[in-house]
Amino acid sequence: MSTILVTGGAGFIGANFVYLQLEKHPEDRIVCIDKLTYAGNLHTLDKAMQSPNFRFEKIDICDREAVFAIFKEERPDIVVNFAAESHVDRSIENPGVFLQTNIVGTQVLMDASREYKVKRYHQVSTDEVYGDLPLDRPDLLFTETTPLKTSSPYSSSKAGADLLVNAYHRTFGLPTTISRCSNNYGPYQFPEKLIPLMIANALANKPLPVYGEGLNVRDWLYVEDHCKAIDLIIRQGKVGEVYNIGGHNEMRNIDIVKIIIKALGKSEDLITYVADRKGHDMRYAIDPTKIHNELGWLPETMFAEGIQKTIAWYLSNKDWWEKIVSGEYVHYFEKMYGERLKKSQK
Repeated sequence: MSTILVTGGAGFIGANFVYLQLEKHPEDRIVCIDKLTYAGNLHTLDKAMQSPNFRFEKIDICDREAVFAIFKEERPDIVVNFAAESHVDRSIENPGVFLQTNIVGTQVLMDASREYKVKRYHQVSTDEVYGDLPLDRPDLLFTETTPLKTSSPYSSSKAGADLLVNAYHRTFGLPTTISRCSNNYGPYQFPEKLIPLMIANALANKPLPVYGEGLNVRDWLYVEDHCKAIDLIIRQGKVGEVYNIGGHNEMRNIDIVKIIIKALGKSEDLITYVADRKGHDMRYAIDPTKIHNELGWLPETMFAEGIQKTIAWYLSNKDWWEKIVSGEYVHYFEKMYGERLKKSQK
């Protein structure tokens, strides 16, 4: 039996990882810590709370005293760090919060991991640390050796954390691994991200704000496939290595919006093109050859299937996300998109 400490477990990917662990490794103990910011929803973990092998504590990973206390009590074998400020638009509004959580918080976790001799520290990162790729070069993909070239305060903070993780491995011998994933989608995703935002707005017959012309391309990864990859890495991955996790599902943003509109029986008249984001990356695309060759992982869910499963989940779980969009997020949405929507409608 292992004890796995999961940070950010009340968030989108973290919660899905918690449920995968409870199902796939019922002998293990899962200790989840989360600051419960706007994107951390404790109700997401309602089913996990029923398991005797699950424990939740409200802790900020930047709180050194609280982090060290939970490490001392639980003595985790494995740490998986999902905790992060992760929305690019928010990082443009307030970069400092991202540096604090994503870099300093990572340092605190690794200091505790050293102190209590964790067997594996895993850092969940993003393909955004590589920058972007040109739309006219579909042959180009991000590999683990692609130089880091960040575009936003968010991606810069994640790249900084990655470099710190590598430094702790080399300097202190901390047994680390890093994974860099493409865009995730699926159940429990906070409705500021593209897919759940479009679903929620379309159901309410509200405008669907699309940056620029919607031509930006992302490689989409179903969240359960991502969690299975991380499960393999923490148990079989080579210490000190970076693994790219991609979905082999490149899609333009505008095409995704139209798929959602069609599935919900709505009109494309809802699409509203708004002023583009500052420094908006054009294309992300990951080459997951390494994780396939070394660990045998391949994505199981193609986008055509995954998007329908995701839409169905949001239709069946309105009580989860309707509580969110009726609260603080409404004010954030108005702040981020309100003026752009007004300008586009003139």
